[in-house]
Amino acid sequence: MTPSETLNAVFEHIDNNRTSLLDRLIDYVRHPSISAENVGIAEVGALLVEMLTGIGLETSLVPTEGHPMVVARWQKAPGKPTVLLYGHYDVQPPDPIEKWLSPPFEPTIRDGRLFARGAGDNKGQHFAQILAIESHLKVHGALPCNVILLLEGEEEIGSPHIADFVRTNRDILKAHLAVTADGPRHASGAPMIKFGSRGELSFELRCRHASRDLHSGNFGGVVPNPIWTLVHLLSTMKNPHGEITIDGFHDHIEPPSKEDLAAVERLPLDIAALMRDLDLARLDAPEERAFYERLCFRPTLTINGFHGGYGGPGSKTVLPSEAVVKCDIRLVDAQDPQDILRKVAAHVEKHAPDVEFVAQGSMCPSKTPVASSFTAPLRRAFVAAQGEEPLLVPAGFGSLPCYVFTKILGIPAFQTPYANPDEANHAPNENLTLNCFYSGIRTGAALLYELGQL
Repeated sequence: MTPSETLNAVFEHIDNNRTSLLDRLIDYVRHPSISAENVGIAEVGALLVEMLTGIGLETSLVPTEGHPMVVARWQKAPGKPTVLLYGHYDVQPPDPIEKWLSPPFEPTIRDGRLFARGAGDNKGQHFAQILAIESHLKVHGALPCNVILLLEGEEEIGSPHIADFVRTNRDILKAHLAVTADGPRHASGAPMIKFGSRGELSFELRCRHASRDLHSGNFGGVVPNPIWTLVHLLSTMKNPHGEITIDGFHDHIEPPSKEDLAAVERLPLDIAALMRDLDLARLDAPEERAFYERLCFRPTLTINGFHGGYGGPGSKTVLPSEAVVKCDIRLVDAQDPQDILRKVAAHVEKHAPDVEFVAQGSMCPSKTPVASSFTAPLRRAFVAAQGEEPLLVPAGFGSLPCYVFTKILGIPAFQTPYANPDEANHAPNENLTLNCFYSGIRTGAALLYELGQL
């Protein structure tokens, strides 16, 4: 067979077996695997071991201090690259159940979409990768390159054990690159390759002054108000111009490369449509900052919730005794979550020493150069499978644990989202279009083929 015939034979197998491939996805997402509640995790881990062993991969369920990792491998292509394919088999809780049009674990097809919890995030996407592997093995009896498959059971609770797992098992995870199929395609519907993920950390600010809520007439202006204390503190952390003003916060931020800047210049953008869709009158300050510069190259400080005092109907002239603010920070490459947490804690101590700072979970950022030698084969894979050049996004906007590949294993890591932009991941009525599912299998197959040509 010529090279093109080799890949076309796999595409033909995928196209001829669409019904059975979809039936198997339906069966897979029917099984709950909710990490936050430890529901179905052991059962789905065992199901994956049986499935992956059955298609010809050497597979094991490796325990961690939390939920187990599924590790599968096929390494019978000497001299060829090894790709580590990462995904997660855990899903978000389905609440609120009443918002679902069909039960979250009774997969339902409507209007060319499969509706189920996990359909897009992430079972449908890593299952497409699995079916791509299986299709090569069924058609040719071998894979074009070496493959390690790592499926995590704790991504939806912040991947608390993956870093230790990767450090301990770096020998069995040795690869040339890592690829994650997760998240939605670009809002325009175009396929894309992401070259990194922003990091994330969360914290709470807690303030308590009096021992109980008080009458605002009798005690207002005498007893300090914890809500005002937190408002004033927050105003020292980010100014009205949108600048984060925590000492040392920007110390390690590196400027984007010329390849990064060129890539974002090519990304489609319809600001007017976005603002209409979200009913926005303006963007966040600073207004002159470019849209993709904000999402790819700048850290953020977000207030997730502010809780204190009376929130019921009408009025209640109360001076509350306590208040809490929940915040997150998105980090760009070279920022270290622990360093930033220390700087936030020092800022709170300096400006509001009577406020308690409570650090919560964190995740490091990751970054792979757009000029990586693996960019070209990944681009060719999308063109071969989908007939369309992918957009190149220098850094993902959300957070994934890809830092374990770039910072611990020291290999480039890429995200190749297969899901539709409106997949509603983490929300009721999560879905995956059937076209995205099938094109994901084709893209995964083309990726293995293109890597095998190196």
